Amino acid sequence: MHQRMRFLKYWKWVGGAAAAASVSVVVANYYTTSASTAYTSWSPSKPSNVSESYGKWDYNWDKREPYSLVKPPKRSKSKSDSGSGDKEDDIMEQLEKRKAKATRHIFLIRHGQYNMDGDTDKERVLTELGEKQALYAGKRLKESGTEFTSFIVSNMTRAIQTSDIIFKELNQQGLCIGAQDPILREGSPCLPEPEAAKRLDVYYYEDGPRIEAAFRKYFHRAEPEQEKDSYEIIVCHANVIRYFVCRALQFPGEAWLRISLKNCSLSVLSILPSGRVILRALGDAGHMPSDLHTTT
Repeated sequence: MHQRMRFLKYWKWVGGAAAAASVSVVVANYYTTSASTAYTSWSPSKPSNVSESYGKWDYNWDKREPYSLVKPPKRSKSKSDSGSGDKEDDIMEQLEKRKAKATRHIFLIRHGQYNMDGDTDKERVLTELGEKQALYAGKRLKESGTEFTSFIVSNMTRAIQTSDIIFKELNQQGLCIGAQDPILREGSPCLPEPEAAKRLDVYYYEDGPRIEAAFRKYFHRAEPEQEKDSYEIIVCHANVIRYFVCRALQFPGEAWLRISLKNCSLSVLSILPSGRVILRALGDAGHMPSDLHTTT
């Protein structure tokens, strides 16, 4: 309870700081509508200009609704209904055991500014300004009073350097950097809509499945065995974070390029036991002085 109160207090502080940060808002229709689509007059449940076929929230987006985790019972060869009640009770018990109990709070942090003139990943190290950005991000997380439960990072140099600075600033006993995961590397998730600078299709073909796999690996409701809420840090890259946010909110993934994220900004999503997802912060850079705000 104390942890939850500190977390809520932190986000009350976030709201005040956010005025100093620029926030990008994604507004996207889930389905493309034609000129022949009929619209109704405005009402709370049917706003104007929203198609009747607008996508509803898919609660089983992560395939972790209890009914997806329980095998259906085999049909009995006997015509007798004896024992059917026991089977139903057993199924209900299994469904109850597979319900998520805790909320996962995922903190997505973009790396700091880096040397873009480097020819290789090892040469693309953080600039002095990038190191300062990472330091401020670490201070922000430490001052929140949040007890983080995991720390994951992309295996690219700029992400590793950023995470090292943040981790040192956090200085949280018992926390360790769990993995340098290549699946979180920067890339091109999918062809953006509207299309911007043209990239070769091969980039989307190679990067897209990997980044989608990263989303499926790290974004899902808590396992049934998780009793307490978790606070998880992932340090990675702008394109990856932008795509993650779109997918988590069930916006079209193609909208990823409509979001702009500053270096060492924080984007925070909460995945509830019900399967609902709440975006608590998007590209929040209010913890840094304005002269440290960069996007490249």
